[in-house]
Amino acid sequence: MTDQVIDVTDLRRVYGGGFEAVRGVSFSVGRGQLFALLGTNGAGKTSTVELLEGLAAPAGGRVRVLGHDPYTERGAVRHRIGVMLQEGGFPSELTVAETIRMWAACTSGARPAAEALAIVGLSKRTDVRVKMLSGGEKRRLDLATALIGRPEVLFLDEPTTGLDAEGRCETWELVRALRDNGTTVLLTTHYLEEAENLADRLAILHQGRIAAEGRVADVVAAQPSQVSFTLPDGYFVGDLPPLGELGVSGHETVDGRIRLRTHELQRTATGLLLWARDAQVELGGLDVRAASLEEAFLRIARDAESAADAAEKETVA
Repeated sequence: MTDQVIDVTDLRRVYGGGFEAVRGVSFSVGRGQLFALLGTNGAGKTSTVELLEGLAAPAGGRVRVLGHDPYTERGAVRHRIGVMLQEGGFPSELTVAETIRMWAACTSGARPAAEALAIVGLSKRTDVRVKMLSGGEKRRLDLATALIGRPEVLFLDEPTTGLDAEGRCETWELVRALRDNGTTVLLTTHYLEEAENLADRLAILHQGRIAAEGRVADVVAAQPSQVSFTLPDGYFVGDLPPLGELGVSGHETVDGRIRLRTHELQRTATGLLLWARDAQVELGGLDVRAASLEEAFLRIARDAESAADAAEKETVA
């Protein structure tokens, strides 16, 4: 099924004092997709997600979750979604079992508490008080409460914060299984590797606006790959073959290290290595790497920051 489960158009959120945290955001998420919302601190991720969850009314624009306004029609939406906040805030004196039973009692169509705890690997911690759990175990309990109602749409806000590498991988597998079974997932995370591994599509927010959006592979492919190396004494960039013939779109030299940017990595690397062989030149510390989501994220954030600064200067002028 390809119907849009989440549909956001020109969404805006303004806080007291006139601060506009979300500035005209638009995107959609299809059924059974995992959509990652990325951005630096203060980019507007949590402000956007809270509007989707129906925790506040937007200052402008339109949002629909499962075909309903999640704020004005909360009763039609709430029992069909699961929400994992950055911090659950459970009563510290309750045990794990008591906490999940309390949550189940407040949830329509709740799955058995034991089943929810088994899904997140807390079956052996049922009698432990919440205050005695590790940070990672508390995140697992947060996830168990989000899953208790068998949600059609699952909002995950930084779900693997505090988890070790094993716990993070186990959570990834669980989220993949939920998506594969038809659950629509909206994820916010600071771990770019997490988004790259899990997301079907993503949006990168910067200062309340979407700076890039699309399939993960397409967002990454739009950024250049990189070849970096040093040349022996007496050799300079000008001694290389014409950079245009190598498919190089830009270059820089930092502390004697040459970095070539290219959208044709094989062509660039092959031409460079053939030149080095024929010229009997050793390329020191040769590093050839395809673009990654981390590099794409950093470049998009820098470009968006530069564009915002330029616009601000033009306005002042």
